[in-house]
Amino acid sequence: MEALAPDSADLAVTSPPYPMIEMWDTMFADRNAQIGKTLSKGDGHGAFELMHGELDAVWQEVRRVLKPGGMACINVGDATRTIDGRFRLYPNHARILDRFLKLGFEALPAIIWRKQTNAPNKFMGSGMLPPGAYVTLEHEYILILRKGARREFKHDPEKENRRQSAFFWEERNSWFSDVWIDIKGTAQHLGDRAARLRSAAFPFEIPYRLINMFSVKGDTVVDPFLGVGTTMWAAMTAGRNCIGYEIDGRLRSKIDVIKRTILPFANGKIRNRIKNHLAYLDANASAKSGFKYRNAHYKFPVKTRQEIEILLNPLKAIKTIDQNSFEVTYSDNPHRTRVVDKHKPDKPQTPPSGPRKTKPKIKMRRSVQRNLW
Repeated sequence: MEALAPDSADLAVTSPPYPMIEMWDTMFADRNAQIGKTLSKGDGHGAFELMHGELDAVWQEVRRVLKPGGMACINVGDATRTIDGRFRLYPNHARILDRFLKLGFEALPAIIWRKQTNAPNKFMGSGMLPPGAYVTLEHEYILILRKGARREFKHDPEKENRRQSAFFWEERNSWFSDVWIDIKGTAQHLGDRAARLRSAAFPFEIPYRLINMFSVKGDTVVDPFLGVGTTMWAAMTAGRNCIGYEIDGRLRSKIDVIKRTILPFANGKIRNRIKNHLAYLDANASAKSGFKYRNAHYKFPVKTRQEIEILLNPLKAIKTIDQNSFEVTYSDNPHRTRVVDKHKPDKPQTPPSGPRKTKPKIKMRRSVQRNLW
C-alpha cells in the first residue's frame, strides 16, 4: 500500500485469506515457497506461522496508513485441519489479535458472527463416541482495534457531520451486540477462490455495518484484501471514500459487473433502513417511554436527541474516472418517507449540541472509490 500516505485513512475493514484453510494454500505458497514445503513435511504449526507472517506485513501497513484514533475491523475465522494424521484447531483470530497488540493497537470488544451454515446433522471425529468427537465451527470473529486514543471531533463542521452520520436507536442496540446472528453465510465453493469471494462468506451487511459504526461520512476506508469489492460497495452506500487492493486481476471483471447495479442496490439499502425505522415506530407505538424527538430531515420521530440530524444520502450517479477509480455523486435530499402521526414527539427538541447562532452546512457531493491492482 505504498501509494497511501502515512496517517491518511480513518478505518480499515477487511476479511483476509484464512491461514490453514486448504483452499488458500496455493495463494500463500505463491507468496512464500517455504509454506508449501512446510505443509508437505506435515508441519502444521510451522505453516500456520509462515502464512501469518505474510499477513503480518499487511497489518504493519494498516498501522502505517491509519490516522491516530483510526479503527481496524478484521473479519477472520479459525481453521480446523488434519495434518500428519492429527486433527487440530488453528486459532487465526488469536494470532492476528496478538500481532495487532504488538503493533500498539488497543483491542476493543470483538464481535462473534454466528454463520449457521452447517447442516443440522453435523459431527466431526468419532461421531457419538467420546472423547474423539469435535465441536463444529459455526462462527467467525470480527476483531475491533483502535490505533491510539479515541478520535475527537473538535470543530463545528466535524461535529455536524458526525451527527448526520449517526445511526438509529434500534440499529445501535442490534449492531453493537457482541454476537451477530442475523447475518447468514452460505456454503463456500472450496475449489474456486473467486467463487468464495462471490459467496456470502463476507456479506455486504458486515462491512456496511462496520463502516457506519466506526466512521463518519466523507471518511476514507481502506481494504487491503478487496476481492470483488464488497467493502468498496458498502463504503459507497454509506457515503465514505474507499481505497482497496487486490492482487488477483481476474476479479476486476466482477467489480465492473457490480458497478452497473450498485446504484439501485445502495439506494434500496438506504430505503430499507428508513422502512425498518418506521416499522420499529409502529411496533413500539404504545411504549410508555414514547419518542420524544423528531428527525429534522425525515420528520419522523426518533428515540434520542442524537438521532435528530441523521441524513442518509441517496446515490445519484457513479462514473469511471480511470481504470482503477470510480466517483460517486450523492444527493443532499433525503428519500421521501411515510410518517405516522401517532408518533408525534412528546416535546420540542434542539440538536444535541444545543442552539447556536450559525449552523455550518455539510453537503455530500462526491466519494472516490479506488481499487489498486
